[in-house]
Amino acid sequence: MSTPQNDNDFDHNASPFNALPIAVVGLVMVIVAVEIILSLASSGLIGGPEAIAWRRDAILDYSVLGQIITPYLETGRYKPEVLGRFLTYSFVHQNFTSMAFVAVFILALGKMTAEAFGNFAFLLIYFASAIVGAVLYWMIFREEAVLIGGYVGAFGLIGAFTFVRWVSLSLNGSKQYQAFYLIGMFMGLRLVFGMLFGGSNDWVAELIGFFVGFFLSFVLVPGGAKAILVKLRRS
Repeated sequence: MSTPQNDNDFDHNASPFNALPIAVVGLVMVIVAVEIILSLASSGLIGGPEAIAWRRDAILDYSVLGQIITPYLETGRYKPEVLGRFLTYSFVHQNFTSMAFVAVFILALGKMTAEAFGNFAFLLIYFASAIVGAVLYWMIFREEAVLIGGYVGAFGLIGAFTFVRWVSLSLNGSKQYQAFYLIGMFMGLRLVFGMLFGGSNDWVAELIGFFVGFFLSFVLVPGGAKAILVKLRRS
């Protein structure tokens, strides 16, 4: 029988962030920093009186707005500042609460993703899901497209989590469709909230982001699903 660890065995000076991969911490810090600046500006605490409009300006300048993007892209004017919106929208949120939910998603799912695939693959899954989800969303809705916040990239991480769960269920001989319960739950909640409070078409981009993260996982794991199986057997 193992003896209880002495209190002196623990490093009380250890950072609580040591358990989180650096890419996860870095991404969350950037997202939080942007929101802190916009929140302080909205409260009039920085930037002077004109700073109150910084969030509105950030949404107009960096989010996916079909009314602004469509006239450019449909006429072949692929300006960097227009194309860049398909990425920069994921760093701008409508309010602090929206950002907080995204940060929690990334911290919870990003740790598993980065540990299973690596820091670079984690970032690639997040940003590829965000970009592809936004582009296809715009292609579907054109002028009506409005997309703000990091949820699409976060749903890409749900896709990566689902992939790992899918492989784990295969290892245990369980029914693999159970791996999709999480995305099913989120889509169900989306439907309920939409019926009760009215909703937008954002769920389309989020669902696309999920499938990008899921299928990209097959490519990003060195050795494919077999490598995940080996890691799961060792854990």
